[in-house]
Amino acid sequence: MTAGGATGGGATAGPGLAQLPGQTFYVSDQTSAAQQLVTLRNQGRSADADALLGIAAQPSSQWLGDQAAKGIVEQVSRRAAALGRTPVFVAYSIPHRDCGLYSAGGAADAAAYRAWITGLVQALGDRKAWVVLEPDAIAHTLDTCGVKGTAAAERYGLLAFAVQEFKKNPQVRVYLDAGNPGWAQDPSEMADALRKSGIAVADGFAVNVANFYSTERNAAYGAELSAALGGKPFVIDTSRNGNGPLSGDAWCNPPGRKLGAAPTANTGRPGVDAYLWIKNPGESDGECGRGEPRAGEFWLPYALGLVRA
Repeated sequence: MTAGGATGGGATAGPGLAQLPGQTFYVSDQTSAAQQLVTLRNQGRSADADALLGIAAQPSSQWLGDQAAKGIVEQVSRRAAALGRTPVFVAYSIPHRDCGLYSAGGAADAAAYRAWITGLVQALGDRKAWVVLEPDAIAHTLDTCGVKGTAAAERYGLLAFAVQEFKKNPQVRVYLDAGNPGWAQDPSEMADALRKSGIAVADGFAVNVANFYSTERNAAYGAELSAALGGKPFVIDTSRNGNGPLSGDAWCNPPGRKLGAAPTANTGRPGVDAYLWIKNPGESDGECGRGEPRAGEFWLPYALGLVRA
């Protein structure tokens, strides 16, 4: 999760994949889109391959969720460092992950999670990276998921531990996930939960991860949270928000969506550190009750729809 056909110059990330001129973030040739690009080229499907390059040639995040994550962090961070670029990682292994839904799983318990995080930090060493911590983990303590009381307190403690561990490396920027503007929640409660989860030590928070809300709406939501947190900056996931949401609750592979603004650390918005493609465009949100690919699996028709919308 090697591609051919990228243009525009810059150092190469692998066979045919170039780093975009002026781009801060690392374009990996190991993403699902990059690997699919190779398959399409080999099949002679040049039109589809050229379209898919709209995803593969942009820097996407590297999700980490199992015991192979340590090796991935070391490999990706070393390759990015060699090219003078910054990788973006998403740590996604909190116990009781995703409230038992399409991305259920995670570490077996708190001790296993701490050991997992420590391993990632060791694998990263002193190299540069941006890390988004645990999509949905905090928001699920504020909704009907059932992560309440002592379970919520444990989760906040684990997130604070992860922040502290990653921030031992001054070259790492850490952003705690803060849900999205369509998730039913009290912003003051979210701000309080972020405080319990180590936001004071983190560099900021992330909004709209794997969702579709417009950049304008996310900027407003983020600004409200930022004000409650003493001006903490934030990042916005723009991977699939080009057309906004289909409807308030259509979060699972909604049709007719579009790629959003390309990843950049130059947003022109005060307080917004970056637009990032945190969710990898083209990877499924889950079966959605319709027999679609499992969460995280690359789905070519959906990916091409995002590019061509």
